[in-house]
Amino acid sequence: MQEPTFVLVHGAFASSFSFAPLQAELGLLGHRSVAVDLPGHGFAATFPRAYQAPQDLAALAAEPGAVKGVTLADNAAHLIGILERAKRNGPVVLVSHSRGGMTATVAANQRPDLIDRLVYVSAWCPVDLPVGAYYAEPEMATVDNAGLASAMAGNPAELGLLRCNFRTGDPGVLAAFKAAFLADGTDEEFLVLLNTFQPDENLDVGTPDDRARAGSWGRIPRTYVRLAGDTSVPPAMQDRMIREGDALTPQNPYDVRTLPGSHLKWLVDPAPAARLLAEVAAM
Repeated sequence: MQEPTFVLVHGAFASSFSFAPLQAELGLLGHRSVAVDLPGHGFAATFPRAYQAPQDLAALAAEPGAVKGVTLADNAAHLIGILERAKRNGPVVLVSHSRGGMTATVAANQRPDLIDRLVYVSAWCPVDLPVGAYYAEPEMATVDNAGLASAMAGNPAELGLLRCNFRTGDPGVLAAFKAAFLADGTDEEFLVLLNTFQPDENLDVGTPDDRARAGSWGRIPRTYVRLAGDTSVPPAMQDRMIREGDALTPQNPYDVRTLPGSHLKWLVDPAPAARLLAEVAAM
């Protein structure tokens, strides 16, 4: 049997850089992997000069960004191109985290032939509702977005993108970020992680047609990795994603796994996740 290629899709304000420690662990276990930069991310991202210290917040609120106008459809088309190349080398395990689950789901809807297993790690896989609608549901009631909101720069409608000042020195905002992303990490780990974030993210979350489809997405074997201490996508919402997917294709339910830790702890301490992914790939 050919060894699979893990294709890794990042979440919001992130990039392929997030996966470097996980890729090292996968490599040491003998597995190859490809970390994707979605359009406008990684070295294609915009880091305005006003974002550097000393910051010019007024300029930061107005400078254009490369991710403006990028759509979920653009993300999916980019990912499909990578999956096509990866598939030439054997089986493909598509792993998505957080907002990256939306892109993975659209790609799976369109090209299930390119994916041998889907793995969602505390990721969005909308079935019953469009992604935006889930934020008003009871499972998201515990999520505190105050830190993110207070660090937003500029008007998204005018910029055509979301821009967040992750380089703020405001102690309250930094504490809110840590609580949301890495409450179980050290302050040093948190600051290192925060400095891997990029300031801009695209606005588009797709359409109701971008929800999981039984006839294509539903044919692919899939795993959902719950993050038990996640406060950004709470376990209650993760469990709802699982229930909805299982109800859509009861003949092909999720293989459910659980890792301890926050939304980003699995990337900071990646050895358990690498072992889990290796087990899943061998199924």
